[in-house]
Amino acid sequence: MRRLRDDQPRMHLVMMLTLTFSTGIVDAVGYLGLDRVFTANMTGNVVILGMAIAQADGLPILGPVIALLTFLLGAALGGRLLRGARVGWSGRSTVTFSSTGALLVGLGVASFVATPEEGTPWAYTVTGLLGLAMGLQAASARRLAVADVTTIVVTSTIVGLASDSRLAGGDGTRAGRRVLAVLAILAGAAAGALLLRVDIGVGMAVAGGLTMLVALTGHLLRARRAELAAAAGAAAAEEAAAASTGAATK
Repeated sequence: MRRLRDDQPRMHLVMMLTLTFSTGIVDAVGYLGLDRVFTANMTGNVVILGMAIAQADGLPILGPVIALLTFLLGAALGGRLLRGARVGWSGRSTVTFSSTGALLVGLGVASFVATPEEGTPWAYTVTGLLGLAMGLQAASARRLAVADVTTIVVTSTIVGLASDSRLAGGDGTRAGRRVLAVLAILAGAAAGALLLRVDIGVGMAVAGGLTMLVALTGHLLRARRAELAAAAGAAAAEEAAAASTGAATK
């Protein structure tokens, strides 16, 4: 366990896969419980919106527009908050992921108290806030720069998996993490559909709890990184002092 904790790139991968799973939950809740709206997968929203504009029967317009705009707002907010921060986990990452998790949990509790019925102002409010939270999470996850795991889409991951495979003449680099990313969002969507049978708010609360767990883990890893850096610095200083003392006695 200690070895895993000290292997921060691997821990970042585990955290990103956890966020990918929670994203699957949120999109399942949005699509099945909020009138076929994706609040994380904007590709799906754009496609649905295009078909709705072409007057395909029964497809929503307002919900996808709200989700798209608030996702953009959340991503812009995340970009602003993380501007100038180091690549990888920083103190600002803790703030942004914690905020995302808290917003999801709050929406889950509020939706449990007052169910967002399709087509109502409350449902559109929930859609908008979910889009905002997912945009903020996506911008924050992008800053971690974990290859092949974006937390919100897996199309590019699948392309990379296939095009770099041995079947395509590649060496299969990072195939394992790519498969895990696909399975994570698949499992999350299945879990979200099952949780929706209990209550629409449960899925949001579970996703929020997982995001807050990731935020706590990242914060502790950052503290551990500082501890290791301080220990390395102290060891280097001791070696330098010993070398200096040895040279003086000769």
